Amino acid sequence: MEILYNSMYYVGAAALILIGLYVILVKSNLIKVIIGIHLLDTGVNVLLVSVGYIKGGKAPIFTGTSLGPAQFVDPIPQALVLTAIVIGVGVIALALSIAIKLHEHYGTLDLRRIKELKW
Repeated sequence: MEILYNSMYYVGAAALILIGLYVILVKSNLIKVIIGIHLLDTGVNVLLVSVGYIKGGKAPIFTGTSLGPAQFVDPIPQALVLTAIVIGVGVIALALSIAIKLHEHYGTLDLRRIKELKW
């Protein structure tokens, strides 16, 4: 039980990644595919934060205490995730705007029907 408790974040990240992959591969509605991409992105972000987590670790702010470097949480994955969140929001916004234009042009968001139609 202790192993499951310690790997809870990894299990959650893997679940989000797998659900996102399932939605991307199986669904044919463009909005659902975009949601799947966002779930996959969120799962990767949770995984990156989980890698840098230390149980009982302190924030990486040096205040003159006698804590060693191994007692601080790694700030690099946190900075990477903040950047990835901003990039992910931009990608999702762009994908949704493309979905709106596709719906205006084709009148549908079904990817199977869009592939069959010609310009």
